Amino acid sequence: MSHADTIFALATGAGRAAVAVLRLSGPNCAAVIRSLAGTLPTPRMATLRTLRRGDGAALDRALVLWFPGPRSFTGEDAAELHLHGGRAVIAAVGEALAALGARPAEPGEFSRRAFLHGKLDLTEAEGIAELVEAETEAQRQQALAQAGGLLARQARDWAGRLTTLLAQEEAAIEFAEEDLPSSLDGEVRAGAAALACEITAALADGGRGERLREGLDIAILGAPNAGKSSLLNALVGREAAIVSARAGTTRDVVEARLDIAGVSVTLADTAGLRDGADEIEAEGIRRAHRRGEEADVVLALFAADAPPDGETLAVLGRRRCLVLLSRCDLAPSPLPATVAGEPALAVSALTGQGLDALRARLEEEVASRAGGGSLLTRPRHRAALEDTARHLAAAADAPVPELVSEALRQASQSLGRLSGRVGVEDVLDVVFGSFCIGK
Repeated sequence: MSHADTIFALATGAGRAAVAVLRLSGPNCAAVIRSLAGTLPTPRMATLRTLRRGDGAALDRALVLWFPGPRSFTGEDAAELHLHGGRAVIAAVGEALAALGARPAEPGEFSRRAFLHGKLDLTEAEGIAELVEAETEAQRQQALAQAGGLLARQARDWAGRLTTLLAQEEAAIEFAEEDLPSSLDGEVRAGAAALACEITAALADGGRGERLREGLDIAILGAPNAGKSSLLNALVGREAAIVSARAGTTRDVVEARLDIAGVSVTLADTAGLRDGADEIEAEGIRRAHRRGEEADVVLALFAADAPPDGETLAVLGRRRCLVLLSRCDLAPSPLPATVAGEPALAVSALTGQGLDALRARLEEEVASRAGGGSLLTRPRHRAALEDTARHLAAAADAPVPELVSEALRQASQSLGRLSGRVGVEDVLDVVFGSFCIGK
């Protein structure tokens, strides 16, 4: 990948459409547009032009937009061609661009160039990717906030304060003979401790941002014929799983996607838990147990018209579950309020009884695990900030100023990994700008 190349890519979906948009960026973008459209349009103004090949043959009548750098998304000279959306038109213009020396862009290359030219930091670039991938309203809101710089702004604030602390400690060490405050080292240590506490508080979000971005898993566990497949179908509103009175019909995990409280959720119907199954069904039961261990939420299903089975009761003993009494329309009243001491909700996939209450409980569970408002949306963010907080805590407790400075430097590097920018010139600027040393 060479950043000296001029690149192009289709910015709209593949297939026939009324309009297709080709984006270009790179140092030779102006020359390419002149060759295709005759002259450069007025910057940032859509202009109707006839695009022509090198031999003068017309390619299309298109709207051309010209974005001279650095006032463009990538920071380079850039352009957009709004073409008619036929495949032949797109192919012909692409061939003409390649003949003029441009090349097809690699995945993410426009955003990468924007990062390299200082238009985005890594968290904002990740937000753009998350916005493209968003499936639910809550994911869209979180991705839009990230792309808009929510974490980037907070990271810049932390980085600015950390840079000041490091500059002050360096000054206290290197210029001890100068007229600097004697309390400077203590103030730096206190500042490092306060910053560590602030970052630790941001980390204590339970992973909500990552879960919202990635989605949650809900597993339905229970004995054969407890009504697991019927419940899954009722919740997703379609026949996603085969329903049969024959025990052991579900032998593998059956998944369905749905939106709960704005969070993308994978609902899994699993093989019925029982002893004495054949080899194939036993593998399905093993997978059911594994899915239950890995799931964010487990629905433990007991048939209301039968005694609680021991296998599902064992699941309750290992982890917290939402306990359901299924097929409540077939059971005599009154139904028990609890199973093994856990509150139980009666539901019927056939009549719909209890389903609204179950959906409300699921919304509460999902919102508690993956609600919006978190700064962190990726494990990379968490790892960088955990390292930063650890180094800041070490700085606050270091026995000598030299170790305080080294810990602050490591904290700065860890925080720089968050945004993708690590520099030392900022420290020098603060040292010489704030303390006016050597005047």
